[in-house]
Amino acid sequence: MMGDSEKKAVALKYEQHSTPRVIAKGDYEIAEAMIQNAIAQGIPITSDPALVGVLMNLELNEEIPEELYVAVAVILSWVYWLRGDTPESLR
Repeated sequence: MMGDSEKKAVALKYEQHSTPRVIAKGDYEIAEAMIQNAIAQGIPITSDPALVGVLMNLELNEEIPEELYVAVAVILSWVYWLRGDTPESLR
């Protein structure tokens, strides 16, 4: 996920039956490297500057707070859709 005004990026990890957590974050050159690495690995990227701004305040490996569940769930559902996943295939 990236922000637009100043280049910032946050990577989230989600495993079934757990809460998504921040696994990487950075700005400027680090953000650009994260984005390029994600592109090279075929990892979907989206831009949401407001959400990135909030996520940048979390510590590495920190779970996202409950108030961000819906925003992150929307992004995760988009990623699943891109990959062609269905609820049945995730079980």
